Amino acid sequence: MPRTRTAVVSVVAVGTLLGAAGAATADDPQPAPSGTPTGDGAPALCKRAPKIDRRIDRILDRLHADASRPGSIARLEQRVANAKSAGHTEIETYLNDRLAFRRSLVPTLETRQKDLADVEKWCKTHDNGAAG
Repeated sequence: MPRTRTAVVSVVAVGTLLGAAGAATADDPQPAPSGTPTGDGAPALCKRAPKIDRRIDRILDRLHADASRPGSIARLEQRVANAKSAGHTEIETYLNDRLAFRRSLVPTLETRQKDLADVEKWCKTHDNGAAG
């Protein structure tokens, strides 16, 4: 019985303290959270665009490589064929799903590459995002 009273008293005390603290802070105007963007991030994007472009090039080169290159579509196609010939249907299904996703990356990355080229042109004409 004494533990129950202690627990109830503790809960009431904490609730009272939190209520008082909440009322005191509710009157104060809150600044915007630090993670809220205030602009479009053009200067940062202009700075990172060359690195992003190199990364996309590297990924596309890997995807289009032959079967000897890990991560290539051709290599994964070969693994699917190997699983099929071995009769490992579950492995084949899993690898086919990965292959479908990997193939879907190519048009997405090509679109991003084209969009990034437009961003880099914009950055050159707008002082790397400073004049905006």
